Amino acid sequence: MENPADTTDYTDIYAKHSIEPINPLDSIVVLDGMPIISPEKQSKLFKALTKAISAKAGIDVSDDQFYMPLNQGKSDGYIFLTLKSSNEANTLINKLDDSPFDSKHTFKINKFSQIDAYLNASDEYTEPTIPPHNPKDHLKSWLNDPRGRDQFLTHLADDVQLNYNNRNNPPETTHSKHNWTNSYVSFSPQGTYIGTLHRQGVILYGGPNLSQVSRFAHPNVKLIDFSPKENYFITWSNEPIVLPPPGSSTLCPFSPEDQGNSLAVWDIKTGELLRTFPTTPGKMPWPHLKWSGDEKFIGRLVPGQQISIYSIPDMNLVDKKSLKIPGVVDFDWCPWGDKDAQNAHSGKGVRENMLAYWTPEVENQPARVTLMAFPSRQILRSKNLFNVSSAKLNWHNQGDFLCVQVNRHTKTKKSMFCNLEIFRLREKDYPVEVVELKDIVTFFAWEPRGERFTIITQSDTSNSQQMAPGVLVKSCVSFYQLDKTKGDFKLLKTLDNKSVNTIHWNPRGRYLVLSTIGSQSKFDLELWDVDYGMDEKKEDIAQIAQVEFYGVTDIEWDPSGRFLAASASFWRHQAENGYAIWDLKGQEVVKTSIEKFKQFLWRPRPKTLLPKDEQKKIRKNLRDYSRTFEDEDAAEESNVSAELLTQRKMLVNKWNEWRKLCREQLTQIAAENATGEDDTTVEEWVDEIIEESEQVLP
Repeated sequence: MENPADTTDYTDIYAKHSIEPINPLDSIVVLDGMPIISPEKQSKLFKALTKAISAKAGIDVSDDQFYMPLNQGKSDGYIFLTLKSSNEANTLINKLDDSPFDSKHTFKINKFSQIDAYLNASDEYTEPTIPPHNPKDHLKSWLNDPRGRDQFLTHLADDVQLNYNNRNNPPETTHSKHNWTNSYVSFSPQGTYIGTLHRQGVILYGGPNLSQVSRFAHPNVKLIDFSPKENYFITWSNEPIVLPPPGSSTLCPFSPEDQGNSLAVWDIKTGELLRTFPTTPGKMPWPHLKWSGDEKFIGRLVPGQQISIYSIPDMNLVDKKSLKIPGVVDFDWCPWGDKDAQNAHSGKGVRENMLAYWTPEVENQPARVTLMAFPSRQILRSKNLFNVSSAKLNWHNQGDFLCVQVNRHTKTKKSMFCNLEIFRLREKDYPVEVVELKDIVTFFAWEPRGERFTIITQSDTSNSQQMAPGVLVKSCVSFYQLDKTKGDFKLLKTLDNKSVNTIHWNPRGRYLVLSTIGSQSKFDLELWDVDYGMDEKKEDIAQIAQVEFYGVTDIEWDPSGRFLAASASFWRHQAENGYAIWDLKGQEVVKTSIEKFKQFLWRPRPKTLLPKDEQKKIRKNLRDYSRTFEDEDAAEESNVSAELLTQRKMLVNKWNEWRKLCREQLTQIAAENATGEDDTTVEEWVDEIIEESEQVLP
């Protein structure tokens, strides 16, 4: 009898788990475009190639791995290189192909197996199949909104919604996604991409339909960080990279050199992995890798030792050496301001990238803040500091100023106070202004596009008795402005006895919000106008509104600076989660309470493409434009009233139609009774009292 197992068809299983045979020629590459030399110069050429391959591709090779054919006592301009594996060959091709070897020669690299295929190619021409053109989505389509509305994203429970903000109407939901992310959602700096995090990696979405733009495989990713111009981004996982076992069908962009690392740098447009890094021991700051403002460099701090800076996109260590800075605690790049972007576009007066770092006091050496140009590595300015406990770098968003917030202690180390060391970066020799304070600065914020800053200060409570949980320490809020005539920062106003701990400047400047986040008893948001006296000819700085939102955890202005949003995230507490939006006058636009509400994000906008003269023209004729906007707002309000009136009219019409139907029915019944015989039987019931009696009960 025939065994049934012998007739079972396993072809589908074999096809699924089939392994392509390894081609031994895949590990051999041909280096074309090499210099034509004599045998006497072979060792010198091999040494130069070994150095270039090690530096640019990170692959160590030896002279015995090269083979250079000779023809009539000279080379033919190509060299065979045998590598350890096909993966090494792929890495070498990705890193060195089409890159310069010297001023006269360029690497042209192919696998030997590919050349073998070229030699065995058919002589008959086969016309290639041209795939149909699939137009890509317009990634900035949301900017085409005829009413110029801003978008915001809400993450509630397992749903993510993208909404248009309306001034008079409820928000308009354009997209709603269920189970769109396993963690949080993030916008890129200019709002082009929406990043979602998953167990397998990161997916970027964009366009009018929020279509998938690209995906990046980084298992168990926890954090992402975009570059300023949205060309690259970084992913981090708390679990080191582990390669899948040999023969696995799992898609893995990592090589053996990446194993054990946890940070990955990606090219967004090509989807390629540029490089991976390990995280430094101890508490990891985020972002761990820091971008220069022009996106040409990325820096990595090794605390106490050095700053390593890599060029983009080849990810090579600049000048093949790090900045050795013993004791370095922190560093950051100078932001790329509007002036820098204009100068770079015109090619005139381009400012070199700058970075700042600070080192603590060591033995008899004072602490120091240093301003350095890069890649020239020229020290532009340094400042010695004494009795320093800690320092924090606060850059102005236009790269005009750097404030170093220095927490200092007295000689007895029993109390603390603060100094603000302010570098003016647009002036010759980078002068430094010192603002001496008697208290500790708990919050510092520059005015965007302005020359003012605001601080929150508190008296030193480190040695006093601890406050009860939830009790707020009284603080002071101070406003400072640059006095151009004297070249220093003068105090404009101080608000005493305030119970606030955060400052949020309007992205357009002038307005700010003083608030308390993390408190169990205070939820006020105070809106202040720093130029109030300019319009009203009264006090220069004045409070214009005060609103309240219970359990507030996050505050954010919209890109236009016309609306303010506050939210209470389920990730921080579970009581009355939701969000609210107000206009500049403090008038409530929308307020909603949503169970398990997690995240609120305004969608960023790219910088305007209008030149300065066009912007000045618009500001000059702003009243003419404002009439158009006011008419549109009035029309929107009238549309709301018209919709309400239409609804009421519809209800009245339904009522009248029902009354008309009832009258017709009554008329028809009456007509039938008038023409027909009346056969109705009428019965009359009469109650008759037969006897009445009274009885008194004992």
